[in-house]
Amino acid sequence: MFKNSMLFVGLDLGDRHSHLVILDQDGELVEEARMPTTQASLTRRFSTLPASRVALEVGAHSSWVSALLTQLGHEVLAADARKLRLIFSHPRKRDRADAEHLARLARLDPKLLSPIYHRSSQAQAHLAVIRARDSLVRARTQLINHARGLVKTTGARLPSCSAAASTPGPLRQSPRSSCPPSLPSWIPSPPSPSASRPTTGRSMRSQTPTTPKPASCAASRGSGPSPLWATT
Repeated sequence: MFKNSMLFVGLDLGDRHSHLVILDQDGELVEEARMPTTQASLTRRFSTLPASRVALEVGAHSSWVSALLTQLGHEVLAADARKLRLIFSHPRKRDRADAEHLARLARLDPKLLSPIYHRSSQAQAHLAVIRARDSLVRARTQLINHARGLVKTTGARLPSCSAAASTPGPLRQSPRSSCPPSLPSWIPSPPSPSASRPTTGRSMRSQTPTTPKPASCAASRGSGPSPLWATT
């Protein structure tokens, strides 16, 4: 069907569906399609094509799609869309139009796509660990700041401590004293050392926020108390 001539493919990747435009060497439209963004769907379609030049935009799916199409024998160009004024700055972005623009740029001159090269799978795995740790550290900082700000609204102030000392372990070993009476009664106290298991999701839903509970917080400076954390 396609003889032995090279085809030029523009692939606009979407989170659930992607648009495909195929051009021949003369720039004539050969095929236009919409397919699910899955390995099975892409493998089924591109395994029947001769060796082609495929242009796609860098995004969440571009890494594994590039690796898959390369294994199928295609030349893959991952375009940096920020440097493509034809696509990135277009006032009315449409998936089909973007796919056709990618195909035509791949046919004219690959350098116009400002292609980038994805990291290796090992480098991506290492980067994923770094990004996950960064997200956890940011979340911990936000929780600590929220708890300190909540206590300040009652006229009290939590002792200074490092973020690492805000874990439940040091908290259970640190001396505690009662928080100011103005602290809302619905803020629970830290768990006692005899607590066996954390509260399950079902028991959490069964408890009402209006049930009075004692509240306590650590008072010794430098002992590493947790600002506030609930067991419910």
